[in-house]
Amino acid sequence: MALFRRILIANRGEIALRVIRTAEEMGIETVAVFSDADRGALPVRRATAAEHIGGSKPAQSYLDAGRVLDAAVRSGCDALHPGYGFLSENAAFAEACARRGITFLGPPPDAIRAMGDKVAARRIAQQAGVPLVPGLQEDVDEPRLAAAALQVGYPVMLKAAAGGGGKGIRIVHDEKGLLEAFRMARAEAKGAFGDDRVYLEKFVTRPRHVEIQVMADKHGNVVHYGERECSVQRRHQKLVEETPCSALTPELRERMGRSACDLARAVGYVGAGTVEFLYSGGEFYFLEMNTRLQVEHPVTEMCYGVDLVREQIRVGAGLEVTQPGTPRGHAIEVRVNAEHPTTFFPSLGRIGRLRLPGGPGVRLDSAMFRGLEVTPFYDSMLGKLIVHGADREQAIARMQRALREMRIVGVATSLPVALRVLEGDEFRSGDYDTGILERLAPPAGHDRELALLAAAVVRFLSSERVGGDRRQSSVGAVPTWAQLGRVERLWRDRR
Repeated sequence: MALFRRILIANRGEIALRVIRTAEEMGIETVAVFSDADRGALPVRRATAAEHIGGSKPAQSYLDAGRVLDAAVRSGCDALHPGYGFLSENAAFAEACARRGITFLGPPPDAIRAMGDKVAARRIAQQAGVPLVPGLQEDVDEPRLAAAALQVGYPVMLKAAAGGGGKGIRIVHDEKGLLEAFRMARAEAKGAFGDDRVYLEKFVTRPRHVEIQVMADKHGNVVHYGERECSVQRRHQKLVEETPCSALTPELRERMGRSACDLARAVGYVGAGTVEFLYSGGEFYFLEMNTRLQVEHPVTEMCYGVDLVREQIRVGAGLEVTQPGTPRGHAIEVRVNAEHPTTFFPSLGRIGRLRLPGGPGVRLDSAMFRGLEVTPFYDSMLGKLIVHGADREQAIARMQRALREMRIVGVATSLPVALRVLEGDEFRSGDYDTGILERLAPPAGHDRELALLAAAVVRFLSSERVGGDRRQSSVGAVPTWAQLGRVERLWRDRR
């Protein structure tokens, strides 16, 4: 007998399709929701049923809690899977699900709130005995800013208290740029999270970004499924992930896993979560906890032989969490983003041709298809390419082969830069950190392209023609996705 009769997936793209597949294996019906832009999307075609929830902009559809919940009730769902992004870490939404008699397949609202506020999360971690990056356990304002930075010690990192996804972060090396960076971090935090609080912590030089996958049930059991190395990043957002981390000893892995489980217990956690750490000089420090399924969860699944979505559904239904087995081999994931591989500007258009990789140990989590229109409304990620090998050397070779085999025509993608990372001596050595992408030299022949694109960006940000008028815009402003798409088209016209 199925644990739930019907699950609504409050998301889109590859993660919606990912949940649909596991639910189908478990004998559970699924309901996809879709916006105007996603009418022809694969999850809409694959689910048992589909519900239209509004316009193309996220605020009109996937971020509209009322529309999503109405769709769940209307379609007779008894559970809801939030995926990641959108409403997945919204405590009020989790509470609203409970009021409507729908099981939210995520952590309790109090745990979401506690870990969603980065300042509060640091306090809880400290009380649980989890090592912290030196910093202040409170948000700061302009009058106290300079003194706070001196107290922590330069270089410092300004971070949004309600942050995530690399937004609202600034690194400051001396007092000269402190105030401007603080104001920019606050403005970005306000725009991204509706909360402009910022806190200070010490900037750890040459850190590695290592995270622990935890799973907890309603009976007080908390387990972890090892670590993931996520140090290949652009703009604080991950591009390549792998497990296990080549820097960790068995003793360090055990301590890091125990700390992650201790933190989960401290907040009464239930479901899938990820505790993120910075690792440097043989020590690790708590960074944040993501109270949802992570984008990079497939590498854990490949090595541990576990279906984390299945575990979310099981513990959501009140069953005990499955104990982790012995991990085997090595897994690597590359995010397939619709963006220019040297500037990481988004690329818009229609996928005309598509060649997908295959062979031993290759997995592709994606909702791509020929004719898919890549729009400016959502994240640039088209999917995730994952490989598994007997060891790290085989996994790297397998990923290189899969990347060369994959071909997407119609939009630019991040695949070339991912291949260059995997071919580089620094990554292959296993001794790398979060600065690896910055140290990667641009490929030969791209200097002219970069110069043309830079000229287009400067021209666009200094003034943008709208209709017959000319509207001035601040060079410090953050362009919207639609604006960046226009910048890319301008760059293409200039080539």
